[in-house]
Amino acid sequence: MHKQRVLLLSEGFGAGHTQAAYALSSSLRKIAPNVQTKVMELGSFLNPRMAPFIITAYKKTVFTQPRLVRMMYRSNYKKSLNRLTTLALHRLFYTHTTQIIQQLHPDVIVCTHPIPSAVISRMKRLGLDVPLCTVITDYDAHGTWVSAEVNRYLVSTEPVKEKLLERGVEEDKIQITGIPVHPNFWERHGKEDIRNQFHLHDMPTILIMGGGWGFMKDEAVNSLLAMNRDQIQLIFCFGSNVKSLEKMKRDPRFIHPNVHLLGFTKEIDKLMEVSDLLITKPGGMTCTEGLAKAIPMLFHKPLPGQEEENSQYFAAQGWGTPISSLDDITNWIKRLIDNYEEVTAEREKVLSEIASYHPMQSAQAIMDILESNNKALI
Repeated sequence: MHKQRVLLLSEGFGAGHTQAAYALSSSLRKIAPNVQTKVMELGSFLNPRMAPFIITAYKKTVFTQPRLVRMMYRSNYKKSLNRLTTLALHRLFYTHTTQIIQQLHPDVIVCTHPIPSAVISRMKRLGLDVPLCTVITDYDAHGTWVSAEVNRYLVSTEPVKEKLLERGVEEDKIQITGIPVHPNFWERHGKEDIRNQFHLHDMPTILIMGGGWGFMKDEAVNSLLAMNRDQIQLIFCFGSNVKSLEKMKRDPRFIHPNVHLLGFTKEIDKLMEVSDLLITKPGGMTCTEGLAKAIPMLFHKPLPGQEEENSQYFAAQGWGTPISSLDDITNWIKRLIDNYEEVTAEREKVLSEIASYHPMQSAQAIMDILESNNKALI
């Protein structure tokens, strides 16, 4: 019997896209162990020498020229990648994509980033006969996600669906599934076991995450947090930013029993479980992971474009608050110290509200595509 294969394609421009691909892979294997999955950052795989330079340049542009990035995002907001652009991308970076498809022989291709989605769309125009499913990993729908060759869009919310409809996408191609996160985020762990694992204290705790690239360099925020280290436990997660991690380890303000400095970890789900407040960049994946854990969130300096939209959406739902001044952090610290029981009770209420959310909806949608293919072949 033919084992069905799902190829999940992403890119390394921020960790969230690839995290979504791996989350889908884990969920698919959980509900259908006979399905084979392969996750790949396509550009990095095909151009391992060039890709790091491009990603580094992108990082620098985002953090040094935010106004330029915002202007470019808005000016192209309703525009798909045109055929000339996709042809240029294919010739510069993706010339061997066809060979990968032929070697892996997938039954469905899932893209969690708009560039590989555009590349596969071009191949479908040229004759590739494989269903293409595109997973929009934010709470917004930029025009670059849209292509006539996409067979199914998996989106986070009704407003994102409406934006796709405005761009001419047929309604039967769009399915609201939520953004896929790893199944671990929907599990409830014993807090005492987590505290023992990470050598944490049983006290009000703030988790500080700098996003997939580990950016958390706001001196004013860090100083304010350090001032409260005797009453609040602090967990800093720097991701891949080893340089900033080592620098903070040498800072006497953060050499304290209640301060924990971590680099890259695959156990963010446990750290969210045991924490009472999350300070983070509002990436689509991080916001959704935080929602799954019902942890209150403060959003630190959203990046232009998707993060701004994510921040606005979560603030409107009452699930997070953009940091407009240091008072926002001070007020939360005061709440954690003076009204801790109230904070935990509110969190339990949010947990009950999201209990009806089905974390496997995205994976099940892909399984439906596979089953439709099987019926068509019979």
